Amino acid sequence: MHRTTTLSALLLVVFVVTVAILLQVLPGPRKSTDYLVIGAVATLLCLLLLYFLLIKRDQKP
Repeated sequence: MHRTTTLSALLLVVFVVTVAILLQVLPGPRKSTDYLVIGAVATLLCLLLLYFLLIKRDQKP
């Protein structure tokens, strides 16, 4: 249970940081599609990190 909570917290932090960075990088004024892209990129990054961490954890002896 502790690993699941830690992993969830890590992914939440990565998501928030990614969104914050992309909000600073993308020029304004923003349209609704810009927010869609920001959310999609942050979600994709979190999913890739999740899969990477789960595969790496399963490979340890």
